[in-house]
Amino acid sequence: MRTVEAIKEEEDFRFQVYASTRREEVSAWGWEVTQQEAFLRMQFEMQQKSYRLQYPDANYQLIVADEEAVGHMLLVHRDDKIILADLALLPSSRGFGIGSTIIRQLQMQAEQLAKTIRLHVMITNEARHLYERLGFRVIGEKGLHMEMEWKSEGLSLL
Repeated sequence: MRTVEAIKEEEDFRFQVYASTRREEVSAWGWEVTQQEAFLRMQFEMQQKSYRLQYPDANYQLIVADEEAVGHMLLVHRDDKIILADLALLPSSRGFGIGSTIIRQLQMQAEQLAKTIRLHVMITNEARHLYERLGFRVIGEKGLHMEMEWKSEGLSLL
């Protein structure tokens, strides 16, 4: 498993991953498929614009397993921290340890650079349990989101 820098042509794939994280929620609203797709595309484009404004120096990466793109992440490097702005996997790739492996690799990188890792996650998102298992701690809450942080001091990555 590895990550590679994403390029503009992979935006359709990034949309596919984004939509997969919201499709169940949106389908419950009773809209037709075309309405769902239009809404998801609009939400994705708004998210991407927000990321570009907030993090103009962000690094998009594709997550690749067995030579197939299975997800993506957005990293932002600051002097004292790495911001994990986005991490998402296709549903067919969840539950196999890919997310854990990616986070552990990021933790090793942060440890080598003597940086913390910060992220925001929805309180209802199951991924927060993964982050907690990997040593992230809640440092704040705002609305439906939690801010979490990982520090390397005394943390075993095994």
